[in-house]
Amino acid sequence: MSTVTRSASASPCMALNGIIDASLFPLKSTSDVVNLFRRALTSSIEPDLTLLSIVVGYIELSLTTGEAAQAAQAAQAALGGGSDVIMGNSVPFPVVTHELIAGLYKKFQTILSVVDKPKPHRQATREIIKKVSDVIWNSLIRSSYKDRAHLQNLYSYLSGNKLDCFGVALATTAGCQLLGYRDVRLAISEDHAWVVFGQKHVESIEVTWHGKGSEDKRGQDIGAGIESGSWLYLGGLAVVCERGMEVAAICVALNISLSANSDCVEVAELQQQLLWLLYDLGHLKRYPMALGLLGELEEIHRTHRSISSEQLFREAIESSRNHYHNHHVYPHIFQGNYYNRLLKYREAFAAWANAADVIRLYTYQCRDDEEIYKELLDIANELIPYVMKTESSGHSARSILRDAEVFANLLRFYDGICQWEEDSLTPILHIGWAKPLVTNITKFDYDIRSQVVIKLPEDLEAEQAAALEAKKAAAAAEASLHLEGNNNNNNTVAKKDEKPKSELPTTLADLTAACGEKILNPDFLLQGGGQPFADQKQQAAAEQTTSSDVSHNNNNSSSSKEADKEATTTSNGGGSLAQSPPTEASSANATQQQSQSQHKEAKLEESSQVELASSKPAAVDDYDPFEIMLKRPVITLYSQKMKGLKDLLLAEKLNTHAISLQVTAQSVASRKVRGGADSRQPATISATITAIASTEGGGVGGSAGAGNATSATSSTDSIAPSRPKRTRRE
Repeated sequence: MSTVTRSASASPCMALNGIIDASLFPLKSTSDVVNLFRRALTSSIEPDLTLLSIVVGYIELSLTTGEAAQAAQAAQAALGGGSDVIMGNSVPFPVVTHELIAGLYKKFQTILSVVDKPKPHRQATREIIKKVSDVIWNSLIRSSYKDRAHLQNLYSYLSGNKLDCFGVALATTAGCQLLGYRDVRLAISEDHAWVVFGQKHVESIEVTWHGKGSEDKRGQDIGAGIESGSWLYLGGLAVVCERGMEVAAICVALNISLSANSDCVEVAELQQQLLWLLYDLGHLKRYPMALGLLGELEEIHRTHRSISSEQLFREAIESSRNHYHNHHVYPHIFQGNYYNRLLKYREAFAAWANAADVIRLYTYQCRDDEEIYKELLDIANELIPYVMKTESSGHSARSILRDAEVFANLLRFYDGICQWEEDSLTPILHIGWAKPLVTNITKFDYDIRSQVVIKLPEDLEAEQAAALEAKKAAAAAEASLHLEGNNNNNNTVAKKDEKPKSELPTTLADLTAACGEKILNPDFLLQGGGQPFADQKQQAAAEQTTSSDVSHNNNNSSSSKEADKEATTTSNGGGSLAQSPPTEASSANATQQQSQSQHKEAKLEESSQVELASSKPAAVDDYDPFEIMLKRPVITLYSQKMKGLKDLLLAEKLNTHAISLQVTAQSVASRKVRGGADSRQPATISATITAIASTEGGGVGGSAGAGNATSATSSTDSIAPSRPKRTRRE
């Protein structure tokens, strides 16, 4: 093989800000590509987005769409390859030559030559960015305006003039960097991308389109999308990338799919190693989607010993909470689907409910929210019904159908979706949503459903107002007692301070404050007698037992003590001893006796608590109604539809027809076009629905419930936990 010597000035790759060495080419393996990215990320000069996108794009398309890859797919189909598995396509790793990269890089420079380069220290303007996006937009093939795979890199653009909407945003950002505009950054939501610019990156501009159509949004500000409350813009809390995060976006955009049923293991391995490199360098801390994707790749093929997939999913959620006020939905969906594949259904329901708590922050936009709608629909109508069918096939005490917390999370999941629907011009919950919902609810018996404490925002406000009034009353009572004590003499104050331990609290506030530290006495709650707390009851019983034992032990010497007492009384002149002023010796003796008595009481209390703790059975089936009451799951329903279902959900016999009517009611999902008043409709139709449905007898065992169960579960027989679902990432 002949060796060609090139000068630094003659090599385009050496001219890329001085961070790429031509000696690194050719790239013949995954480790060579990772080394190239490491050199670019650890250099003192920012990495070149154009170069890195061309390199990984060439590798991706060569391994997934090339002639050898197509031949491998045909061979796999002939062998009857299974679905949802990653398959190697037996294609050798493509050799990335210096000449190939240099030629495509120069072509991109030529395309951008019509745009003026900035003067020193000049920042980009909206007109400049719009012009760069116009150049890229006008050079695209019109047939590429569809959601197709492998169109998110600059190699696809420079070799075939094809890009999807994320590819256009990336190309615009890379083009501005190549021209010398350093303040232009890529902004990414969970299904869209745009550009921010300016000194503080607060100005924004659309440079592409969104969805399956080719409607042009270029040049617009994203403020209108944020104000509409659309999930597409994440409420203004999207990921604003630095250069390292833009490199991470290039790696996340790698598409590993060979076909609908198989993925390329070589591309997956490259993507996984690049993401671990970025993780180690700290570029994924503010990128929840990248952390979630890395977690899925680790679940398929474990490569890191100390960090598991579950930990990566938790880090993605923490990143969303810490940096974006928990406005990202996909981290929770990643975690829920992960637990579902591990058959950890309780954790899966909690994660899905957390995802619904995030989506409730937005207002449903039909076209913009298509991707997240599909995800939530898949959870509600495919995954959850399959779990319910699996768990109801046997009678197990550990089944999630015997867990009130799972039922509470199910209600929280649907409450979030119903609130997402409110104020939207397009309804979400049609009959296709209602049938699985009714079927899932009927799987829980009344004794499980009744354990859930359902509250409404109005109840919380009333409780807060009552607590505030009680606090004010307690403060007033305490002030009056203090004032009364100051007006009396010292003896009265001393008597008030000497309050026995067994005395009941004087105010409701004292009793409420003590409830957080002590366990209530059942006799006091049910009958109103005895001590209010269990530890006081134990202490009183212990003191009574001790006093009886002491009296029994002293019976033998009682006659002699009585004789001594009579003699002492006679010598001192009858009962004059009780009325005489105490001496120093007697007061010291009284103090000593009092201290001994307090020490004895403390010992008795300690021994009774130890005895109570040791005598408490450790059996799992120990049923304490008060502990169960304290552990009952409490949820608050915020959506109008679910608030109208409160009484129906907790009824002994479920009225399935009424629930279905309430869920599919369209009056809640409408808003006024004219006027500025809030148009949210209260849930006043629930009583009418209940009255109508009650005449039809739609109980648990009614025909409506049976029909819903049949239709909902018949389509989920083939839904089983499988490998992580590949999602479209933009």
